[in-house]
Amino acid sequence: MVNQIQKKVLILALQAGELMMKSGAEIYRVEDTITWICKACKIPYVEVFATPTGIFLSLDSGSEHSDMHTFIKRIKGSGIDLDKISRTNHFSREFANTDLTIDDGFRILKEIADRKPYPLLVRILGAALVSSFFALIFQGNISDFFCAFSVGACSYILSLLLDRLDTNLFLRGFFCCAVAAFLALGLISIGLGSNFSSVIIGSIMIFLPGVALTNGIRDTLAGDMLSGASKGLEALVIAVSLASGVGMAIEVWMLLGGAF
Repeated sequence: MVNQIQKKVLILALQAGELMMKSGAEIYRVEDTITWICKACKIPYVEVFATPTGIFLSLDSGSEHSDMHTFIKRIKGSGIDLDKISRTNHFSREFANTDLTIDDGFRILKEIADRKPYPLLVRILGAALVSSFFALIFQGNISDFFCAFSVGACSYILSLLLDRLDTNLFLRGFFCCAVAAFLALGLISIGLGSNFSSVIIGSIMIFLPGVALTNGIRDTLAGDMLSGASKGLEALVIAVSLASGVGMAIEVWMLLGGAF
């Protein structure tokens, strides 16, 4: 039978896995972290199966007549926070190799989960700078740089507002890129920029699903075909939403009589 201490460790492991999953970690990394924590409790048999929407954890005491215990954790929502992934991954190793208590583990995980992201102004500035420098990469000039800077900042603020309203990935990408394209066309039309393609491309680069695509490839190479296909499909849906938003904005601009 699984004792109460082992059950607390399992809850701890599932919390760590959930935190990593919601922060955008790869499936194999989530499974490895959970296994490390469970093995630290000297549980003889641990089997973990994780998907982007759930974690399945089975264990028993290893004896011939022991009962198998299975735990399921539903995962809702996801984001990108590489700092939390790194800290949780480090915690699992520290928990396995030091004399940390289970209560210490819960405290550390809570501290990691409660860590605040960068200040809002810093994040907006980062998004604006990414957009503006990508505009330069795609053959924009200095005026396009400043156009992309302002458009990137505005579209990122819109994404934060839509995120607070729990808007799904498709609609968030669609509306943000539609607004970005429309603002870019407006700025170009009044002479503040010269290359609308550079400004639009730079502005939507912050919404491209790079992490989802990379994780999908890494999970596929690691043998997690279900997760790899899921992440690949997620990246495809986001890419379609971005292209649809830009295409709709250009079409509306032309219907309103705007010129390029």
